[in-house]
Amino acid sequence: MGSFVMMKNFFVPLMSGIIFGIGLMIAGMTNPAKVMGFLNIFGNWDPSLIFVMGGAIIVSMPAFLLFSKKISAPLFNQEEGFNPQIKKNIDSPLIIGSSIFGIGWALVGFCPGPAISALTQVDGNVFIFFIAMSIGMLIKKNFKFD
Repeated sequence: MGSFVMMKNFFVPLMSGIIFGIGLMIAGMTNPAKVMGFLNIFGNWDPSLIFVMGGAIIVSMPAFLLFSKKISAPLFNQEEGFNPQIKKNIDSPLIIGSSIFGIGWALVGFCPGPAISALTQVDGNVFIFFIAMSIGMLIKKNFKFD
């Protein structure tokens, strides 16, 4: 039983993260110039990242629709189960948070997942962004903004 728990709590999340990180690197999501080219719709727009989103939806949507009604909890997270964060109204924290996220994404070309993957590139700018992002997350965690 101990080896199953070890696999469930360590190896499956580790392999999932590695696969996700490799996918982000291959897709160019860890290249700020590519992301900023995608966000620059009024200049030299690079629409190629639409295919990253489309590919993710094509792969995940059928599985989500198929299994979301048939299972009560994720296979490797039975204790916590599914925690749907369904927001039914648009409020000021949603608008402010998404605006700050969008500004940060447009300024540097990173969002959290690709920033973590980009740490493997050993680039000082990535480390500075990651530290600043972590500080921002700690500020939000420790102070109420609602």
